[in-house]
Amino acid sequence: MLKEERQKLIKDIIKKYEVETQDDIVQYLNKAGLTVTQATISRDLRELNLIKIPLNNGKFKYGIPVETHFQPEERLKRVMNDACIKISLVDQFVVIKTIPGNAHAVGVLLDDLSWEEKVGTVCGNDTCLIISATPHEAEIIESRLKQMITLYA
Repeated sequence: MLKEERQKLIKDIIKKYEVETQDDIVQYLNKAGLTVTQATISRDLRELNLIKIPLNNGKFKYGIPVETHFQPEERLKRVMNDACIKISLVDQFVVIKTIPGNAHAVGVLLDDLSWEEKVGTVCGNDTCLIISATPHEAEIIESRLKQMITLYA
């Protein structure tokens, strides 16, 4: 199961049950046929920006914030549409050329995304380099980025 599918399942569990601990989530996922560790769940909860909500009995449960102020993928889409000049694929690297002074903003937003294909980013003034482990993973990232912006529509 892909991380995105597992995280969607976690959100569904949080909506359906009063989940108090990460171990509870592990148990629900195990019942659904997934074998996961508590460390994986901890990362997922952080990436999903889930919060602890107080209950009337003094306990807490996991919940989904009503409004998430920081949505890196949506912000990346806006910045890419405003500042991207060109996206190039070179082996296992994706190179984003931006208007001067914008590459760092793109890199920060990319770093906040949980794209498994991305090993890391290096940014200068007008160039952002995304590093992947394989050329195929770089192609996936290039495709995602190009789908975000009207320049390539």
